[in-house]
Amino acid sequence: MSLVLNREQLSEYLAQVFPQVERDFAIEDVDENSITVRLKVEDRHLRPGGTVSGPSMFSLADVSVYALILALKGRQSLAVTTGCSMDFMRKPDGGVDMIARCTLLKLGKTLAVGDVLMFSEGADKPVARATMTYSLPPVGSAAAAFG
Repeated sequence: MSLVLNREQLSEYLAQVFPQVERDFAIEDVDENSITVRLKVEDRHLRPGGTVSGPSMFSLADVSVYALILALKGRQSLAVTTGCSMDFMRKPDGGVDMIARCTLLKLGKTLAVGDVLMFSEGADKPVARATMTYSLPPVGSAAAAFG
């Protein structure tokens, strides 16, 4: 499947329909197979001990899958998360940004499943892994037309 929205179009659309994420995330790269998203780590993303919090890593994974779906399906802003499984493997470095590399395992008419590996910037080994499932609005529905 080819891209419907390139990196710039995707960033602009996310800022329009989901302005909450613009301050925290940046789309680094996107192609028909994957997306790379940066979490701009600030103090508010940290938990005691100076590590990136679990909710911040969940947000990074969630935004990454959502953005890749949008890049491939187009302006379907009402796609919603229906499931998540996360594994926290190493302590992330709270002093650097986090980088997510996401691929879609399935992109169907009503369901998408994505796999996300998250790294502290500059690290070789992932700190967390997430599998996210999204429900997509049916083609022709009012929800699919939104956006």
